[in-house]
Amino acid sequence: MNNNRLLIDTNPSQQKLSGTRVSHIGFRVPDIEATTVFYQRVLGMAVHENSLEGVVRLGWGSGHHVIELISGKYALTHFGFETQDSESINALQSRLEDANVVVRALDAAYMDAAVGDPQGIEFEDPDGNRVHFHTAMDHLGEHQADIGRRPIRFQHTTVGSDDVKRMVEFYANIVGFSLSDQLSNGNFAWLRSDRDHHTLAVVDIGMRGQLDHYSFDLSEWEDFKQWCDRLTDLNVEVTWGPGRHGPGNNLFVFFDDPAGTHIELSAEMEKFHDDLVTYVPRLWEPTPRSVNLWGGQLSKFRKMAKEA
Repeated sequence: MNNNRLLIDTNPSQQKLSGTRVSHIGFRVPDIEATTVFYQRVLGMAVHENSLEGVVRLGWGSGHHVIELISGKYALTHFGFETQDSESINALQSRLEDANVVVRALDAAYMDAAVGDPQGIEFEDPDGNRVHFHTAMDHLGEHQADIGRRPIRFQHTTVGSDDVKRMVEFYANIVGFSLSDQLSNGNFAWLRSDRDHHTLAVVDIGMRGQLDHYSFDLSEWEDFKQWCDRLTDLNVEVTWGPGRHGPGNNLFVFFDDPAGTHIELSAEMEKFHDDLVTYVPRLWEPTPRSVNLWGGQLSKFRKMAKEA
């Protein structure tokens, strides 16, 4: 690993996000019924009563929804983040408008289980992804899961792009994320908005506006054994892992839903304490061992993307 220089410059004086977590994600799927059943059967999720016509919302049975499924040709439709207060939303909106980004009020339907009066905004990033930011939601269903059947919480989103540098400059210098790590060739970058090493990541897959994967948290290493056994029992193929990433230092295992969405289960992610320490983003060499310290093998979908 080389950490002597930055490939992608960010503005350290820019107002940064803090205490901002991932909130929800939405995508179109060709078979909404089969995908819904998969999330119920494999991840123990529940269909929320506030699902709209032609839409299925899934979560932990109470509190804010996590996933929105829409029937159609597979595509990422949106992803969201939750701030601590309305002041953070107002400050973000000002930064976006100063950068000539069009900002719209977020449809209240996306802010189910709001704590107090909800406030939210929606905008598009340079790749055309629809991005939501809103104030606090109720997450009572989290951290109440049976570790053998349900993850703890939704943890991060990774989007595919054809211009990682442009995306990182937007999210770091305008939105206010902090750059944690990057590959030295500029093809992968990990950004944070709370103490977790990353809540958002961007990887070069040669196309913009794509979902690379999204991740749920588990508690500890012992959970991975249970989950790999569970996936095997349910005839769900493990597509990558178990392993440990270099960037983030987190444990991981990957599998796919029926629509081909790459899902990660993760634990032991590195924590950052920006209120106490000034961090310098690190550079990792673009080798298989960087993304899997234990074995160096690439995931099947990364191999296919590389071959394509």
